[in-house]
Amino acid sequence: MSITGKQLINGEWVQGKGGEYQGVNPATGQKIEPTLTFADGEQVKAAAAAAKAAVHAFGATSLKERGAFLERCSDEIMALGDELLERLMAETGYPRARVEGERGRTCGQLKLFASTIQNGEYLDARIDLAMPDRQPLPRADIRFYKQPIGPVVVFGASNFPMAFSVAGGDTASALAAGCPVIVKGHNSHPGSGELVAQALAKAVKACNLPAGVFSFVTGPGKDVGAALVTAPEVKAVGFTGSLGGGMALFNLANQRPEPIPVFAEMGSVNPVVVLPEALKANAAGIAEGFVGSLTMGVGQFCVNPGLVLGIKGSELDAFIETASAKLGEVPAGVMLNEGIANTYGKGAEHLAGQKGVTVAAKGKAAEGTGFCGQAQILTVNGADFIANEHLQEEVFGPSSVVIQCADASELAQAVGCLKGQLTGTLQATSEELAHYPELLAMLQEKVGRVVFNNYPTGVEVCHAMMHGGPFPAATDARFTSVGTKAIDRFVRPICFQNYPHDLLPEPLKNGNAWGISRWVNGERTSGAIGG
Repeated sequence: MSITGKQLINGEWVQGKGGEYQGVNPATGQKIEPTLTFADGEQVKAAAAAAKAAVHAFGATSLKERGAFLERCSDEIMALGDELLERLMAETGYPRARVEGERGRTCGQLKLFASTIQNGEYLDARIDLAMPDRQPLPRADIRFYKQPIGPVVVFGASNFPMAFSVAGGDTASALAAGCPVIVKGHNSHPGSGELVAQALAKAVKACNLPAGVFSFVTGPGKDVGAALVTAPEVKAVGFTGSLGGGMALFNLANQRPEPIPVFAEMGSVNPVVVLPEALKANAAGIAEGFVGSLTMGVGQFCVNPGLVLGIKGSELDAFIETASAKLGEVPAGVMLNEGIANTYGKGAEHLAGQKGVTVAAKGKAAEGTGFCGQAQILTVNGADFIANEHLQEEVFGPSSVVIQCADASELAQAVGCLKGQLTGTLQATSEELAHYPELLAMLQEKVGRVVFNNYPTGVEVCHAMMHGGPFPAATDARFTSVGTKAIDRFVRPICFQNYPHDLLPEPLKNGNAWGISRWVNGERTSGAIGG
């Protein structure tokens, strides 16, 4: 396939009318051919109208048909071969192993949803049969399930050009739910985004689905992004990115005549609590693992460990000393674009300038061209951290602050003042955890995922994963953006009372042709009613 720089709207690739631009290689700062186009407001309206037109037909597809479509999406992405991988490397500065791994993750989660939806459990089908002879009042026939919410807008993320982008987790879960999707591609990886969009467009045609099931548009967030969120046809938004970006979309969505949910995964500093006995046993090993997690992908992960909290003493000193030595060996790495690199530099400098903060170590300085980030570890005492909310601000990149608390009480106080986080990590022995019940309880209140003697980077795509958390980590702590439960964001409950049987949705008919698991009169069964 070739990159055209066009927009995919209602099954057709059309020249954008909102201006031109080019991708940039962050490793060199050089522009990448070809010239690309942005959509304009009328084209956004056309994409939204096409998505609305596809709602009923796509929502009515069987689980087998939808699963086959998701499988085909995965296969078409793999068929792009080296063309996709090479463009990804050029647009991100990532090594080949990283982009191959992300392609595998993207295709894997499409296939995971394809298989997961087959049992129909996400539909939560419930049937309470009529009881006409019940006294003192009869009961009508009542049936409940979850139907697709409608057209979904997905914003591609900068740091995961595939796994959280055009065919990433938001798109996969929305399509699995039966929702048409409009992707707003990220301007940092436009060519690779278009290639993946071409693959999904081929899958739509091959599976004989309505053209509006999938659209792909690009443009500035303040224009194209805002137009998508405010389009009346759109019923939900998926976003992964900064707190400022997520809240801008959230506010727009809530100012609509009909407010809609924005499922935004936003800022997080992912605290790591290191307890004395664990450090006494393995300070060097914990420090080495921490530095690896901090600098992985040049720190450009939403679960990057930006805070370490411990108790002053020789154990924490040993951790800081080893971590500082390891960090000093880490070369500056290529960041995803010029904006991210500049913001990281300013943020790292801002942290270092806060009251009581000391620079414990820095990685190697940048050499040559490109947009690079230099790693750093800072230290501050517990009292200064508790008094200064600026030290909780996310700096997107390889920077972390070690909080040296005076004692266990101050450590608990420091954890208690934390804002909502995606993750919270405990480096501890099982035995010493019994001495910190208050700290453990508070940590669970603050985070979406608790990590024990491991590191937060590396978000597994599986049934049990939770990737979200209390605000400001996410706009709604009840949902995850990774794992099979992500589908819950894009369905809504509907109940049918005394409804004509032949007009019921297939999952609620007596015959249970799909063979799904349902609640019938309070009992779980996969059988037919009256069979």
